Amino acid sequence: LPTGAGKTLLYQLPAYLMPGSVLIVSPLISLMQDQVDRLRQHGERQVVMLNATLTGRSRQQVLNRLAAYRFIFASPEILAQPSIKHALRKCRISLLVIDEAHCISQWGYDFRPSYLRIADIREILPDVPVLALTATATPEVVDDIQKQLLFREPNLFQKSFQRSNLVYVVRTVENKDEHLLKILNSVPGTSVVYVRNRKKTKEVADFLNQNGISAENFHAGLKNETKDAKQGRWKSGETRVIVSTNAFGMGIDKAEVRTVVHMDLPDSVEAYFQEAGRAGRDEKKAFAVMLYNNGDAVKMRK
Repeated sequence: LPTGAGKTLLYQLPAYLMPGSVLIVSPLISLMQDQVDRLRQHGERQVVMLNATLTGRSRQQVLNRLAAYRFIFASPEILAQPSIKHALRKCRISLLVIDEAHCISQWGYDFRPSYLRIADIREILPDVPVLALTATATPEVVDDIQKQLLFREPNLFQKSFQRSNLVYVVRTVENKDEHLLKILNSVPGTSVVYVRNRKKTKEVADFLNQNGISAENFHAGLKNETKDAKQGRWKSGETRVIVSTNAFGMGIDKAEVRTVVHMDLPDSVEAYFQEAGRAGRDEKKAFAVMLYNNGDAVKMRK
């Protein structure tokens, strides 16, 4: 389903209609935290995260009462741990969910091999239905997801990815910074600006701040608490623009983003579509703008 189409509801609603717990495998701590915070805002207290931040006594306390939680969010790495498997055996898991399931193909063969071992957990949950959710998957990735998760037979539900409220624009420009400023001065509201490297996130954010537009930079190298604070200020509207590498945005639920601007070429059409799709989730008019010049293709090939 496309970004903003309600994938999260597909496991949240069943959690209230089925007995026991829903186990959600999620790729990023920030994404888990976002989902947990939203559930708690709506009054849900039986929700927990299993990831690298859970240690020592607090970890044991959570594992001792794991069966009491309605929503259990877990990283793929932690699912491989014997203590976690032991605790899950004592739970009544009604649904196994893999959120952002394209990560199986995108990351599993490279730096997160645990994504290729998620199906191991099915050995202790043999009859539990499996739901894989993504907004970004080529036909090959769709097949790979089902293969890696040991689907008994192909089973795909897919909605049209047409976003009639999004205006896609590609502009060939020499001075990208000045053109970015022109866009942000012309279209009010929240924005995400994507660049290809960490250094450039700060350079562009500094440029915007110097020109009267509140902006912060974001990339994977920042400390988690710093990333959470920056993300929180942007989501609350305190910061208008977040300038980021592709580390930002997965699963972020902010409906009123009016512009997504790419200062550099993204890695693939699929990556572009997912990133551009973070604009206009409120179904009002929004703009996805790519700023291009002749050197970009050379940089990308390099």
